[in-house]
Amino acid sequence: MQKPNFTTITNQLREVFNSSAIEDTEAHVKSLLQSQLRKMDVVSREEFDAQSAVLMRTRERLQNLERQFEALEKR
Repeated sequence: MQKPNFTTITNQLREVFNSSAIEDTEAHVKSLLQSQLRKMDVVSREEFDAQSAVLMRTRERLQNLERQFEALEKR
């Protein structure tokens, strides 16, 4: 699947503005942007925050294991 570019999005927005009543425009724009964002390699803020938290816990566990390993090497 080809990723959309901003020219494609702009052209689609132009079509929406030309063919829709003003009150429908916001819903069309929102739907169009959501559709295009799903095609791109982006994640939601919630998913980013969740993965950041997982990474932080993993780093802490790794640091603890490294300290334990160093303590065992000194024996």
